[in-house]
Order: sequence, then C-alpha cells, then structure tokens
Amino acid sequence: MTTVGIATGAGRGMGEACARRLADLVDVLLLVDRDEAAAASVAEDLNAAGHRATAEAFAVDVTDGAGLGRLADRVAERGALRAVAHAAGISPTMADWRRIFEVDLVGTALLAEALRPLATVGTAHVYFASMSPMIAGIDPTPDIAAILDDPLHPDFLDRIRDAVGPDIENTALAYPWAKHGVHRFARREAVRLGPAGARVCSLSPGVIDTPQGRQEATNHPSMQRLIDATPLGRTGRSEEIASVVAFLLSDEASFLSGVDILVDGGVYAAVRDH
Repeated sequence: MTTVGIATGAGRGMGEACARRLADLVDVLLLVDRDEAAAASVAEDLNAAGHRATAEAFAVDVTDGAGLGRLADRVAERGALRAVAHAAGISPTMADWRRIFEVDLVGTALLAEALRPLATVGTAHVYFASMSPMIAGIDPTPDIAAILDDPLHPDFLDRIRDAVGPDIENTALAYPWAKHGVHRFARREAVRLGPAGARVCSLSPGVIDTPQGRQEATNHPSMQRLIDATPLGRTGRSEEIASVVAFLLSDEASFLSGVDILVDGGVYAAVRDH
C-alpha cells in the first residue's frame, strides 16, 4: 500500500524542515500551505533530490473546512495516511486574537476532523503547540476547559472570550490559551484514534530561530529574557524540531501517544519555579 504523509506550513520554517524529514518516511508527501508557490518550490526541491517520497504542493488555508475535505480526498486517492506533521500556525504579532484562535486551535480541530476517517493502524499525527502555555501558567477552570475542548462549536470564539474575559483580546494572552487548547485537543484525539491503531502527540517548541520567531523577538523584548534563561544558551533550529517530529511519527515511537513533547532547550525547567 502506498503511504501518504502531510506536512502543513510546509512552505517555510519548521513546516518546511518537517517536510524534508518526512520525504524519506512515506511514498507520497503532500506539502500543505496557504502559499502555493512556496510549497511548490519545496516540492520541486525535494523531488529533484531523489527522496523516497513524491512531493506535491497542496494549497489550502487550515481554517477552510471544505478545502481540508479536498485534502482528505487527495490523501485517499493516493494511498493510506501514514504521517501528519501539522506545523501551520500563527503567533501573537501576526494577527488579532480571533485569527490566532482560528488558525492555531480551530484549524487543528478542522484538520483532525477531515483526516479522522482515514486513520488506520500506523497512522501518526503531531500537532504543533508551544511552550507558551506553560510559561504563562495557563490553568483553566473546569467551565473554561469545557469551552476550550469544543473548538468547533459555532460560537466558540464568543464563548471563550466571555469565559476568559476581555484580556483574551491581548494576542500575547490569546496565543498561549490557543496553544493550551492544542495540548488538550491532542490528548482527546489520541483517545479517539487509539482504537484504530493510530497515534496523536503534540509538540511544544521553545524559542526557535525562524523568520516568525525573529519577528516575535523583535516585537516582544521579553523573549530575549527567555533566550538568556535557556540553559543551552541559544535558540533552537528548525531542523532540531523536525528531528523530534520525525521520531514521533516513526515506528520507533509506536507506543507513544496522547502526550506533549517539550523541545525548548531547557528554558521552562529554568524559569518554572521563579
């Protein structure tokens, strides 16, 4: 059976790095990005390099449910879903609070919903979250957690704003709340897909040297304090994140599911008790 992989946000940054690692794990690799030209450029490069996978670009916004349905149809046409590295996301300086929730949490849930019928023995998903909920100390009450656990509710955004309060409109707070939602969603999805023999984990990067990461550091001087506090004394590289993703999606991690993997150079360990 032909195996199919998906890398979202594959046109640049950590999504591209994940795509490059997955190119030798599957037979067909769909490079998903809003920027079709960027994804097509990566696909061309991968195909020219002679990897195992045939790479093809697939343009879609992860908040577009109909578009994600077409993505699922494309996977089914090409073979069996084997690996999903969902790196697409936006950070606090890139949009308002609603769009952050829509892309980072609702988009994750929409992608999972579209791909759920394709889960089979050996399918593995990794959803990108963040260390930010841990740094921010996000700890929802049961009522707020119940809202956060229903991101596809038609009134989700209004409900979460009413529950958390107007401070959620601060994108620096909306982002960790959305990523905390991804942590919770990954655990719940692991329970849903386990009976099919499929696995789900989330991955929480620390401060990673990408264009997006550099933009955040420029606009949020507090990020420099996190870099300074990192025991390894530096930012991470996209390739280091992709290496962990590749392990999580590999058969070597066949009993690993329902957990978050923190890849932050030790910064949370350094700041958690201070």
